[in-house]
Amino acid sequence: MTSTDNLNQLEPTFMYTQIFKEILLDIEYNRKAIKDLAIYCRKFYLGNTGQLQVINEFERDYRPQQAIWWYTRECFTYQMLNRALRTLDADTIINMGFFLRDLHQQIQQLYEQQISTYDRKPLVVYRGQGFMKLDFEKLQKTKGGLISFNNFLSTSTNEKLSLSFAIDASTETDKVGILFIISIDPSIKSAPFASIKE
Repeated sequence: MTSTDNLNQLEPTFMYTQIFKEILLDIEYNRKAIKDLAIYCRKFYLGNTGQLQVINEFERDYRPQQAIWWYTRECFTYQMLNRALRTLDADTIINMGFFLRDLHQQIQQLYEQQISTYDRKPLVVYRGQGFMKLDFEKLQKTKGGLISFNNFLSTSTNEKLSLSFAIDASTETDKVGILFIISIDPSIKSAPFASIKE
């Protein structure tokens, strides 16, 4: 098999994460899962009174229909979940399983409500981010091939805003700023996507 053939093959980690995701989405959770997550998170934020207050608030007030709000809030939920998904940290992913499921379900509900508004026209969104140079080199080799992401992608319809994220990321040592231009064909059913600006 040539190296270009390898680029179009699914990596085992992709398949495992898909199976893992399906299992997490099927598990039923209760309020104890929220308490367990709060206990788990406090270990990571010892001495950080601001985040510890937010963790207490999360434990007390969290409801499944608020998952997107908690994810987009600049706090431990976004930081921990993205880091865990990026590094495939199974302990954190399992502890955040109920939150992952709630977030996925809320996006799925919005997707079903919004899909008819796209009129089957392709939608273009942008994502600016930084990649480690080594990861960028791997990404370049997949040009024209399959790219998968293990996390929730926040995108924008504003190209300039997304480009500014890429430019900011490129100022870091050993990082390359990348602007992804993503064309979504709403007539092809795949991963759910939704506008969360409200």
